[in-house]
Amino acid sequence: MDLRIKGKTALVTGGTRGIGRAVAETFVAEGANVAFCARTADEVVAAEAALAAKDSKVLGTVMDVGDPDSVSDWVDSSSKEFDGIDMVVSNVSALAIPDTDENWTESIRVDLMGTVHLVKASLPHLEKSEFPSITAISSVSGREVDFASGPYGTVKTALIGYISGLAFQLAEKGIRANIVSPGNTYFDGGVWSSIEQDNPELFEFAMGLNPTGRMGTPEEVASSVVFLASPLSGRTTGANLLIDGALTRGIQV
Repeated sequence: MDLRIKGKTALVTGGTRGIGRAVAETFVAEGANVAFCARTADEVVAAEAALAAKDSKVLGTVMDVGDPDSVSDWVDSSSKEFDGIDMVVSNVSALAIPDTDENWTESIRVDLMGTVHLVKASLPHLEKSEFPSITAISSVSGREVDFASGPYGTVKTALIGYISGLAFQLAEKGIRANIVSPGNTYFDGGVWSSIEQDNPELFEFAMGLNPTGRMGTPEEVASSVVFLASPLSGRTTGANLLIDGALTRGIQV
């Protein structure tokens, strides 16, 4: 299926591993140019080299998305480098789960305000695109109560509200905004990999909640993210797409 994004430009925060890396890889596979960021220099360099493709330009930047000035500079420089921005994916999370004051502050700074600053910096560029889109990665923990319902889950709920409001506010400008809420997603070096080693009882409990008998993969999430961001999904805005293998039980009405 041709997603009609060849030669277009996507911004992806947190593009060196997990869902963000898979999203960047999927954009590149579809022929899109990708600017991504992450905090660890070695990982940015390695990801940029791995993502390099003849038909796509890829640029990695070392950056903390919780710093609004850095976000603004990154968006503007990426737009200049690629002559515009078409698709924005806010993926970075502090993954601050335990209920501490520090984790509340970090979740708001990175997950929520990092997305807000990314959107604000990107809007002037998206307004010039023929099919602009914003996609934010939330979580099933933002939709229903679970073990992560402290700072992490609460801020993921706020993120759904923020993006849903954007969809309404930006509709007349033709800028779409959607949310993707993954369920348990397993990859080496990820949160569930760490929990498997450090808290096997919680890992087994979580596995038991998955009707499919397994957790998801970053690639399974990325395919839907890139489709939502593409013009083939041009009538979809304000949606919260669950990718959870029937993990959640609630009925969306």
